[in-house]
Amino acid sequence: MPTDVKLERPRTFDVGFFRALCEPVRLQLLTKLVQLGRADVATISEGFGQDRSVISRHLQILRDTGVVTASREGRHVFYELDGRALADKLQSMSEEVKALSPLCCPGRG
Repeated sequence: MPTDVKLERPRTFDVGFFRALCEPVRLQLLTKLVQLGRADVATISEGFGQDRSVISRHLQILRDTGVVTASREGRHVFYELDGRALADKLQSMSEEVKALSPLCCPGRG
């Protein structure tokens, strides 16, 4: 690669997104949301060895990354996996990596 070419971190390499998905409990929460569909914290936290407040914080992080949505009904907050947002994010990252591959890995792109 020419030394005068400066590559920036690709826009889809979202550190917050990767941090959110690299926590085992959050991956378990995503799996549970796939199984349950839309559910409140009490239902989601069943079977986890953590307090609801801890589960709520994990869900908030997933919400902040855009892979989980939340809606309030009275005193309850219901969470749901946003499958479309997750798929779009992963597809966007995949396309960007494929486009960058010839620049960083000649002969392997």
